[in-house]
Amino acid sequence: MSAVQLAYEQLKAYEGRSTSAACVGKDLVNEPMIRHWCEAVGDTNPAYQGPDAIAPPTMLQAWTMGGLSGHTDRSGAYDELSGLLDSAGYTSIVATDCEQEYLRPLRPGDRITFDAVIESVSERKTTKLGTGYFITTRMDIRADGEQAGTHRFRVLKYAPAVRRPEAAGRTPETAERPQVSQQPQTPQQPQVPEQPRARRPRPVINRDNAGFWEGVSGHRLLIQRCTGCRTLRFPWLPGCNTCGSAEWETVEASGAGTVFSYVVMHHPPFPAFTVSEHVADTPRPQANAPRPHAGAPGPDPDAPGPGPDAPTPYAVGLIELAEGVRIVSNVIGVPYDKVRIGMPVRLEFLRVDEELELPVFRAAEGGEG
Repeated sequence: MSAVQLAYEQLKAYEGRSTSAACVGKDLVNEPMIRHWCEAVGDTNPAYQGPDAIAPPTMLQAWTMGGLSGHTDRSGAYDELSGLLDSAGYTSIVATDCEQEYLRPLRPGDRITFDAVIESVSERKTTKLGTGYFITTRMDIRADGEQAGTHRFRVLKYAPAVRRPEAAGRTPETAERPQVSQQPQTPQQPQVPEQPRARRPRPVINRDNAGFWEGVSGHRLLIQRCTGCRTLRFPWLPGCNTCGSAEWETVEASGAGTVFSYVVMHHPPFPAFTVSEHVADTPRPQANAPRPHAGAPGPDPDAPGPGPDAPTPYAVGLIELAEGVRIVSNVIGVPYDKVRIGMPVRLEFLRVDEELELPVFRAAEGGEG
């Protein structure tokens, strides 16, 4: 069934409608669930243990979940909206993002209550997945009657895009057959316009890391520093893992660092990544090239040279900055098989398209092992 465009006013009427009111969490905030959560994610912060323990803030939604039996005190507004979109052909759904705000710590013994509403419904949008509508729900969460946090969740209800053969008029059965021109080629025939180059995926920018990307756009690598205990942290986080303070400032990295660890990535060429610094610096491996790292299988001396679909190896390093924090980025300036642990590197900014620049690290002169 082809999707039809719905009147936006019809969808907007659902904004502000309750999806649940005065719901009660099935369990009090409790130590066993906190312990299981911390073990699952590997979080050993002492704030989550002992007689004065608090729950990890990211557990906020966990205390509202209804389990397999669900909650019985939910309204039908969300189901109505979903059914309306289903009937119009927007039958697929994908979660797109989640945003949480923490207003007070949760402690064992807290009773959780919450309300939820449909906060917004977008106008019809066209995405690579298909055409549809973004729906945002907001949940206000209380602990013993006191506002504790907010949880926003956004989904896209969409009609999947139709995958068509590359050339008009070609059926799936003939799509892979070469097309033979019936007219001779002449110099007067117009040139086929060059296709725009594929762009790299965009980084996910939110209010917790927007300052970092603003720094990158100004060729500054910014590190967070807790104003409470002065601990540096990277990547950026909304709060300090050492003392729990939510207050912080930034310091600019000097740009000096060393390779703490690294991996060599091998993948076929991908259009968005074919013109990049690491490719320019790193020659394609030949059939008799040395092993990229110890323990890797040796090359076949009788194998033909690499073709256009041969893997393009490059090094991704865990870089320890002079300030003591670590960042994952590309190591450039030397062939991938010359990267070594302890190699000194220096920060650079690589422009990959008209909008996006990324921090990378170039091997310092004389640092090749």
